[in-house]
Amino acid sequence: MSASAPTPPASAAPSRPGVAPRLPGVDLDTVTTPELQARMASGSLTSAELTRTYLGRIRGIDPRLHAVLRTDPTALHQAAASDARHRRGAVLGPLDGIPVLLKDNVDTRSMPTTAGSLALAGSPPDADAVLVTRLREAGAVILGKTNLSEWANFRAAKPTSGWSAVGGQTNNPYVLDRNPCGSSAGSAAALAASLAQVAIGTETDGSIVCPAGMNGVVGLKPSLGLVSQSGVVPISAEQDTAGPMARNVTDTALTLSVISDPGGRTHPRGRTANGVPGTGAPYAPTPSAGLRGKRIGLWRLPSLGPEVDALMTGTARRLRDAGAEVVEVTPPYQDRLAALEFPALLSEFHRDIDAYLATRRGPRNLAGLIEFNRSHPAERTCFAGQELFEQALAAPPTSDPEYRAARAELRDLSRRSIDETLAAHRLDAIAAPANPPAWTTDCARGDNDIVPSSTPAAVAGYPSLSVPAGFVGELPVGLLLTAGGHQDVRLLSLGGAVERELRAWRAPRYLPTTGPAARH
Repeated sequence: MSASAPTPPASAAPSRPGVAPRLPGVDLDTVTTPELQARMASGSLTSAELTRTYLGRIRGIDPRLHAVLRTDPTALHQAAASDARHRRGAVLGPLDGIPVLLKDNVDTRSMPTTAGSLALAGSPPDADAVLVTRLREAGAVILGKTNLSEWANFRAAKPTSGWSAVGGQTNNPYVLDRNPCGSSAGSAAALAASLAQVAIGTETDGSIVCPAGMNGVVGLKPSLGLVSQSGVVPISAEQDTAGPMARNVTDTALTLSVISDPGGRTHPRGRTANGVPGTGAPYAPTPSAGLRGKRIGLWRLPSLGPEVDALMTGTARRLRDAGAEVVEVTPPYQDRLAALEFPALLSEFHRDIDAYLATRRGPRNLAGLIEFNRSHPAERTCFAGQELFEQALAAPPTSDPEYRAARAELRDLSRRSIDETLAAHRLDAIAAPANPPAWTTDCARGDNDIVPSSTPAAVAGYPSLSVPAGFVGELPVGLLLTAGGHQDVRLLSLGGAVERELRAWRAPRYLPTTGPAARH
């Protein structure tokens, strides 16, 4: 946690720094939410015990990770209220009493929401984000806020993922000098270290699925509009979505069932989050669903290196052994998508960040943010640049005909990229590596994170799911599964079957560094 962050209540902390408390009879690394709910229903576990254990683990483990910015001082009170509901038989849903961490670009009225920037580090927002309201209504315990890449990695041309002026640098739990990928770095690292049962991340392009892959956990980027954007610090309303992250697909799916907003609550800029066909309950993967007869297209991406390519070869073999048909594919139009996406995001960021800042105390617009960063040296302690801010300020407005044509072409080509590939090969999903092995964190160099697998689904607004695929040395690599529009439930079911076959998760060892064979 950052030096100025509130600490858990004394009753929640272990007696010695560095101790990671455990819950008797429960393996927090592998337990699922339904298993926890069964224990709470039987009276063998309380939400207060579970919450206290996670708070203690944050105190004991997080000083090595800097994944959690702050804990909610009301967490144990929330847990006690859940325990009272469990005793009355009035449980509110699958997350009642389950501790959840939120990325710190998701508005909470009870805690600051900073997007990692000192510019927003004052008073909390006036209201919760819609997705937080849904979590509270479902009885989830809001445990705290996680660190992130400042402004979701949309400030500097060469940022360092997982760094923010508020929280410092988040470290990868598997190898501490390696990067956690951005921008949901803190959420993913916290889950890998079992500091909460589930977490919320956000993505514009890759910021859920890359951290999930690089930290060895599960992350879903839902279909655009399935989770309300209201109360989430934006980059672009055309691509932004919050999404669930967990150590297993079941918990990821159950969290989606709580935070999804098919009833159509208002988006920023007056739009509504329309109901998405095919996403009704139940979200949990069907236990009997397997891979026999499934067709999966493997997009290899050899640019991520020979170790990742070898891992994909082994993954394909295991999927075939389980009865799936795996064919190699290369989705079209990738160069054109890469050329069009960034300029469109610049225009959209200027529009959407100005609208968001108007709801907060602090700088009132993008120009104000730029001046704030120039006058606050702490904002420049890792990297000085704010080139993306400056380019966005000068970008054409979203009313510009050239911008509108570019966004229309982006939407068309990204959807065709996926739809045509699925149809040509009769696929259930496209699979690709979610990330390279984690690179060393280096403020002077910045990131080494060109990972094109996330872009088609991110731009199209289609769902994508990262599940653990294996390791290159000590470093996790995820398998990214992408499906067609509004196929979130089918994708989660397929991801659950893939997860059961690969069984690739293992707990981190918090190594200080690793050998040159895995260095990138």
